[in-house]
Amino acid sequence: MPPRSPLPQRHGLDAAWVVTPERSEHQPWATMAHWLNERMSDVVDVTGFLGAERFVYGTGAPVRGRDPYRPHTFIWFYRDLAGETVVPGDIHLIYRDERIVVIDKPAFLSTIPRGRHVVQSVVVRLRDQLELPELSPLHRLDRVTSGLVILATERRWRGAYQSMFQRREVGKTYRALAPLLPGLELPVTVRNHLTTRRGQWQAEVVPDAPFNAESLIELETVSGAMGVYKLTPQTGRTHQLRMHMLGLGIAISGDPLYPIVQDIAVNDFSRPLQLLASQVRFTDPIDGEARQFDCVRTLPLGSEA
Repeated sequence: MPPRSPLPQRHGLDAAWVVTPERSEHQPWATMAHWLNERMSDVVDVTGFLGAERFVYGTGAPVRGRDPYRPHTFIWFYRDLAGETVVPGDIHLIYRDERIVVIDKPAFLSTIPRGRHVVQSVVVRLRDQLELPELSPLHRLDRVTSGLVILATERRWRGAYQSMFQRREVGKTYRALAPLLPGLELPVTVRNHLTTRRGQWQAEVVPDAPFNAESLIELETVSGAMGVYKLTPQTGRTHQLRMHMLGLGIAISGDPLYPIVQDIAVNDFSRPLQLLASQVRFTDPIDGEARQFDCVRTLPLGSEA
């Protein structure tokens, strides 16, 4: 792991770093510029970064192109961020104390910075907004899913709360909007074995394998040909609730992946997935207090929900 960065966070993001090798079969590089050009020229404009003093050593001093090559030396810099379309909808702050933050996020907002979604992520937005540079999520929520996310305010609290999720000591309730299916008997507990394959968008059911995914599905309210379903997962497999609803013949409304993968532009926010992480319950691992949080969003979700 690197030492502490000499550069503060910018836009809620840590500075990037690279380190020169301690030993190398390569003919020793004469200068730091030689090494940076070989290592980084396909990532950044090395000459431009050196000229603008955008590479710095651990002391904060700028890296100069003529500096002699130094083995095992950390170099820090800020990445240039690509332009991102602003995701509509508010991040509602549900709860905040010294240890955790609970928010209700809109659909299409990534929880963590990843790929094309960096500034447009819960973590980056809130680190800056709440002035919490170590803020980090304790569990996953798909980008297209709306609702509750719990985050640790500092690294020192993360382990205790994340272990609680890993031990499945957190009760979660979701709600989904989907068609009614005559003859479908509910409530029903769905159990099967789900897997994902590298390079494929959709999860798969593995027949005859021991189940690793379990969900209780209940019909809560009816409106015309649609129903609001209460979903209580006992496990947390990728796309579990979406797969279990699909398997019952009631695919969740607005799903861009199930039953078929749809070609939707990444900045098309017009048809959100009608799946809402609506409640979480747990006993606080630090003070033993019973906690329950409910989201403020309700179904159906609009394009700016």
